[in-house]
Formats: sequence, structure tokens, C-alpha cells
Amino acid sequence: MRKILLPALIIVGALLISAKLYYLQIIDDSYIKQSENNAIKVKYEYPERGYIYDRNGNLMVANQPSYDIMVTPKELSDNIDTLQVCRLLNVTKEYYIDKVNKARVYSPRLPSVFLAQLNKKEFAAFQEKIRRFKGFDIVKRSLRDYQIDAGANVFGYIGQVGEATIKKQPYYKSGDLIGRQGVEQVYEKELRGIKGVKYIQKDRFNREIGPFKGGIYDTIAIQGKDITLTLDSKLQQYGEALMFEKRGGIVAIEPKSGEILALVTAPTYSPSLLVGRERSNNYKKLEKDTLGIPLYDRGLLAEYPPGSPFKILTGLIGLQEEVIDENTAFTCRHGFSYGRGAFMKCHDSGSNKLHAGIYKSCNTYFANTFRLTIDKYTKPELGVEAWSKHLKSFGLGNFLGYDLPPGRRGLIPDANYYKRYYPNGGWRSSTIISNAIGQGEILMTPIQLANMMATIANKGYYYTPHIIKEIKDGEIDEKFTKKHQTTIDKHYFDPIIEGMYDVYNIGTASLLQVKDIKICGKTGTAENFTKINGVKTQLTDHSIFVAFAPKDDPKIAIAVFVENGYWGSRWAGPIATLMIEKYLKGKITRKDLEVRMLTKGLKEEYAKVTSGKPFTINK
Repeated sequence: MRKILLPALIIVGALLISAKLYYLQIIDDSYIKQSENNAIKVKYEYPERGYIYDRNGNLMVANQPSYDIMVTPKELSDNIDTLQVCRLLNVTKEYYIDKVNKARVYSPRLPSVFLAQLNKKEFAAFQEKIRRFKGFDIVKRSLRDYQIDAGANVFGYIGQVGEATIKKQPYYKSGDLIGRQGVEQVYEKELRGIKGVKYIQKDRFNREIGPFKGGIYDTIAIQGKDITLTLDSKLQQYGEALMFEKRGGIVAIEPKSGEILALVTAPTYSPSLLVGRERSNNYKKLEKDTLGIPLYDRGLLAEYPPGSPFKILTGLIGLQEEVIDENTAFTCRHGFSYGRGAFMKCHDSGSNKLHAGIYKSCNTYFANTFRLTIDKYTKPELGVEAWSKHLKSFGLGNFLGYDLPPGRRGLIPDANYYKRYYPNGGWRSSTIISNAIGQGEILMTPIQLANMMATIANKGYYYTPHIIKEIKDGEIDEKFTKKHQTTIDKHYFDPIIEGMYDVYNIGTASLLQVKDIKICGKTGTAENFTKINGVKTQLTDHSIFVAFAPKDDPKIAIAVFVENGYWGSRWAGPIATLMIEKYLKGKITRKDLEVRMLTKGLKEEYAKVTSGKPFTINK
């Protein structure tokens, strides 16, 4: 046994040592990748980002070459001609010292960005003399090249990765580019591709002598995946043009799929401003515009009172709760009295049934409907809970789950909300009656309102709005194909849709008709308040319009908000009409509307905030 044991121990020991050596030399290359080893130099090859196309195959975002000057402090020569470096790169000596010091703090042996995003001409001038400047190197990267001058809020941009991200995600190194905002951020992993790596052996004099171990550890760069967006680039560009000198948002959705056709925010900016060496300066300028706020995506982030379009939901809930039917009538005497000295004004008069209530946009009709809905229950909190539940089934009061970074919940109050405001009780349907007409506490974003329209077009269901249509050699999230059903029965949508159809025929949008397109719509006007010098001030009302078309086979649902735009049919209505015709026909017949929207704006209206001129109230 002893004769066998000793040889066995020797053999086992030898195997363990061999295995460890194999692991260290062949499998474990972490010591290489750390590149703190003086004998190994790591060079990265950066892939092109994936291209971005619209739903019709039109190229929207491509790439252009860019060059970064990198510096490795440990390799800098003691007698380097710093003045010549500064002169060639058009930087100051202070800049040179600052960048080298920061690079030394990051890592003496790892390359850091000295000067980013040189163009071909700048790169060529430095490349000719780079051999004189030991410690400097050139890395080729690609920057975005926009094929359309629109969609900045959708695309986002790419910028240098921060230290916090580098610590969390080892894939990124100093100077790497990463997607920020928009689809560049959401689909960063797909778009960025995979870096290639080369390990270069150096001798004891720090001279490069060839690939480390014959290049067995080297990898090639893999280009990012191309993606196709749901966006219609022509519709997007047209929408941005229509918002000339206006503030607000436009969101258009394909009802049957939830695909976002256009996502417009105004004012906006050219996506090319955030490309190249001037990106940082341009971003700061955009950020300083605190009035127009071009970096603020109003289509996703702005929370507005929805105004009269909300009456559609008030009617649907009334039908579902069986407190009204199509033939229920209410008499309007230019408003609705809901308490001693409390009166909700209305431009209408006479007796209206549901159909007329919609196309005339009668406040009295929907105030009565809301009151009956809440008062159906033994306690107002029970009525509000039922009402709130119906609304939330439309995706309201919560994030919709779309594939873009920013978002807001909006606000759909429930019983707990009012209990906090009225801890001693005493509130009832009349206390919160403004909710009936989309005022009160209710807040919605334009994308929520557009999704509401898509749901009505579908008679009770919707798909999560999304911007991605296809990822080359990849799959989109299955949540975008999941149907969401509301709490409203399908047959209740028919009378509502008929009323919306007559909004265009004989109602508040009758002057916006388009030949051969049956459009269902709803105008809206929402009160608008802000604080000026600490004082709550009522501004000119917002102009709102929602619609879908065609009536019998809806292909587009849309919501338009125009801030300080007076009433719904003045600005938002024409824009919605033109967008619908552009998408369905590809051409415009309502040239009268188009000329006005493309050339007229609200510049003077917005200037009232600083000029002191009076705002137009309830006109």
C-alpha cells in the first residue's frame, strides 16, 4: 500500500500543478486584461453602432468616423514638446496639464481621452506627427450621422461614459461612448455592438514587438445590430413642422398594434447639435432655455388636465355603471349648478342626449353623469373607487410601460387621495365635480391621451405603446404584443364613437373635415395656471384635440396638446386633422389649415409671461 501511496501523491501533485499552470497561462487572462502589466498593451477596436430605420425602411440614423486622441501618462516622454502638441490640437497648455493630471489619477498605465471627436482634417494633421509624441495614441470611433433633421427626442444621443457607469459595468472604459436618452439609451446593448481587443507584447524597453502569444486572445469588433422603429419619419418631420412657434406635444399611435407613429415635442432641436466636439456646449445652451425647455419631452413628461376629451371616459363609465343610456337626457341652461353659489359654465343650452352631449361638448351632460356615477354607491369613496378603477384600466394614472426612458404617471385620484385632503370627511360628488370634464385633480400626458384614443378605436383594448418594431437578429419584448382589456364592455363604445364622428360632421370640429376620411374626434380646452413671481396666475387655456381615423377601420389615433392655444379647434384640431390626412393619404388637401399651422404660432402669447401683457381667459 505504501509503495502505491507515494507515487500516487507525486502524480496527483504534478497534475494539480499542471492544472494550475494551464489555468494561469491559458484560461485565466485577467492579468492581461487589467493591462497594468508593463509588458502588455491593450488596444480596443470600436465597432460601428447599429443603424436606425423607420417603419418604411427609410434610414434615419447612420454613422460617421471620429477620432479620439488618447494619452497614457506612464508612457509620456520627459522631453515631449507640449507646446507643439497644444498647437496641433488647438488647446491651451492649461488644458494639456489638466487632462494629463486627470488621466494620471484614473490610471498611469491605462489610456484616457485627451481630446475627443476630432474630424478627418484635425485627425490627419496630428497623425502625421504622432510618432514624435510618445504616450499619445489615436482611437477611431463612430459618431452618429442623422439622415433626417427631426426626432431628437426619440433618438436621444451618445456621449462619453461616466465614472459611475464604468464602475458598475466593466465593459466600458474611459472614453467609451454610451447611449443617453431615447432609443440610444434603451437599446444601448443592441446598438453598441461588441468591442474588439488586441493584446500587444512589449519588450523591456517598452517597445511593441508583436501580438501577445501570437494573438490567441485577440478578438474582432462586432458591429451593433440595426433596429427598425415604429416611427413614420415623414409624419414625424411633418408634425415638428406643424408645431412652428408653438409649445406642446403630438403623439400618434397605430391602434391595432400600439406602435408609435409620431412622437413630437415642441420646441425641439436638431439632433445633429449633440454630435461632435460642440456637443457639450450645445447641450448647455439647450439646458439654459428654461422657458421653451427643448430638452423636455412634452409628449411623455408633460402632465396636463385633459379637458373635454375626458368627457368620453365619463360617458363610458356612466354607461358601464348603468346610470345613463343612449337616451338619457339632461337639460342645460348654459351650465350646471352643483351647490349654493356653485355653477359650472357651459356654452350650450337645451335638452341633450348622450350623442349630442358629445358632439356639442356639453358640460352639464357629463357633470350629471359623473354625479350619478359617484352617487350610485352608498358612500362617495366607494363611488370614486369604482370610477378610478375604470379609468386605470385604460392605463391612466400609471406608467404605460413604453420603451423610452422618461415618463410620468399622470394622476387619477382615488378615495384615499380625497381622504388625505378631507381628513374629517364632508366631501361628495359635488365637491369633485370638475373631474367630470377633465379638470379638477386629473392629469394626463399626451401619450396617455393618445393611448386612450387607440383604446376607444379598438372598442375596449390596447397594446402597450412602443417605439421598437424590429431588431436585426433579435427579438422585441413580448409585453408589446400583450392585449390589455378595459373594464368597459365593447358594445358601450358604439354610441360614444358615433358622437365623436359627429364632432367632425356637425359639432365643434365641423370646420376641420377632410374629404373621403371619416374622422372621429373630440375638441378640448383646459384651464392653465402657473406661478409668476410666486403668485398663482391663470394663463391662456390649452388647446387640446384627440381623434382616430378612419371610423370603421382605425389606422391612426392621435392626441395634440398646444400650450396656451385658446380652444381645441383653433390650433390642436387643425394639427390633428393634417397629421391624419398626411398619414392616410400621403398628401394634403386642406391647404388652408396647413399654411396657417406652418406659418403662424404663439410666440407673442408665450412672451406674456415676461412682458406682463394680459392673458386671454375663457375666450
